[in-house]
Amino acid sequence: MRYDRSQAGKPEHHTHLHSLARAVEEAGDKPFIECGGKSMTFREFDRASTRLAHSLAALGVSAGHSVVTFMESSLDVYLCWFAINKLGAIWCPVNTAYRKTFLRHQVDDSLAALAICDAELVDRFHEIDDQLPIMKLILVRGDVPEQECAIPMRSLDDYRGADDTPIPLTAKPSDLSCLIYTSGTTGLSKGCMIPYASLYNVGIQTLEAIPVESRDILWTCLPLFHMSAISSVTQAALQMQVRLSICPQFSVSGFWEEIERSGAAHALLMGSIFPLVAKAPDTEAMKRCHGQLRSITGVPITPEIGKIWKERFGVGYLNSYGYGQSEGAKLAHLVYGEPLPPPLSSGHIAHDDYEVIIADENDNPLLAGTPGEILFRPRKPHIMFSGYWRRPEDSAKVWRNLWMHTGDIGKIDEDGWFYFLDRKKDYIRSRGENISSFEVEATYMTHPAIAEVAFHGVILEEGGEEQIKVTAVIRDGHSLAHEALCRWSMESLPYFAVPRFYEFRDALPKTPTGRVQKYKLREDGCTPVTWDAWAIGLIAKKRAA
Repeated sequence: MRYDRSQAGKPEHHTHLHSLARAVEEAGDKPFIECGGKSMTFREFDRASTRLAHSLAALGVSAGHSVVTFMESSLDVYLCWFAINKLGAIWCPVNTAYRKTFLRHQVDDSLAALAICDAELVDRFHEIDDQLPIMKLILVRGDVPEQECAIPMRSLDDYRGADDTPIPLTAKPSDLSCLIYTSGTTGLSKGCMIPYASLYNVGIQTLEAIPVESRDILWTCLPLFHMSAISSVTQAALQMQVRLSICPQFSVSGFWEEIERSGAAHALLMGSIFPLVAKAPDTEAMKRCHGQLRSITGVPITPEIGKIWKERFGVGYLNSYGYGQSEGAKLAHLVYGEPLPPPLSSGHIAHDDYEVIIADENDNPLLAGTPGEILFRPRKPHIMFSGYWRRPEDSAKVWRNLWMHTGDIGKIDEDGWFYFLDRKKDYIRSRGENISSFEVEATYMTHPAIAEVAFHGVILEEGGEEQIKVTAVIRDGHSLAHEALCRWSMESLPYFAVPRFYEFRDALPKTPTGRVQKYKLREDGCTPVTWDAWAIGLIAKKRAA
């Protein structure tokens, strides 16, 4: 039976703790979650997280306290998350790619006195243990290292507990469940205060977007320190009382074996995974899994790659629609069964949840089809973030005139379709035209030799006009000349969007969460290996009508 919003339950129960309690009561012995060869039913998970919660309470964890987890994907991440929340405390998952300044900032900023960490990652804390004055204890998942550390360390196994006395369910939708830190592409990352209702609402939207049935299994390999995994598939599995399968680490060669083993019907993937799997060699597991996946979700899925997933793998539905942020969850999406949107559209505005406008620099609404900043506000309480942790000034900067300012550029056409165009700071103006780097980069990604690309501006001299540059990574096994790419650009892009400068690199600079750091590319400007098309007279001109 397909999901509809009448199944969402009472608004005062819109927390994942209420979802778990309801699942225990209605389907307690049904498999809930599995990861790394270990699995639990709803009832087993509830009791194990309660036992851990009692042990954490004995360590002094209580309502309003922050607890950091620094762990790769595992059942223990979920147990820690729910145990922390059962005490009214705030879960702070930290990206396991972080170390030194990145790690120190988030751990210290969270005000956490307790961290739970994989044994393989403890050395990261040892590197900064003299810079964490608030941290009092680290619980280690695995063998506790013998190396000395200024912060006491104990085994997590000693705190799994034996007391499964139910903890009174007092969580309210408005309470903080977790802190999710932004990527900090241009400065220190900020902690987004995420209330229970915000996570819960994304679960509702997920169930509207894909055809989940009661027998289905949801699968993802996305890390559990990102919003996508903890808000979409996790919340959806709890609300629909279906099984959730977590893959600790993605592997191209082992992808179909994992899909077959798990029995997954729906998969949530990172955008970069789709072409990797699509272009991988045939395997016997792939053939056996033909038609098993009824839907895949992720952004972006290009038409070319989508066709491969449908025809070669037998996937029934490609859900590559949606736009959102940690601050505002999912502002645009497509409800399953609705007509498909035009190319590059993210779907319709989620009108049941948010009011969204496209505005000029003075927050005045713009006409349909006109690019401007994306502003939004919720139609329901607590379905967006509650502000930036310990940063009221930053919260006030983005919440002006009763609108949340995303810093993104978008448009809504006359038919109501929503389009994300660019980050505001990445929007480029050239020859009197505004250019969306998102649209240009999508065009470059259709070139068979390009693996990754960044379209950005460079300033040649102070006060001078910004010039356009494209920095690209070439696919393995391919070769490409700068001039050839320039001529291809002239055939593929509007004249005003054709770059002057071209540079090939082995890799693009990225944040630990995978976002390209365009500010670094802008700072680099023109390097000794940058190729200038204008130097040989290749200047794109407007074609005569």
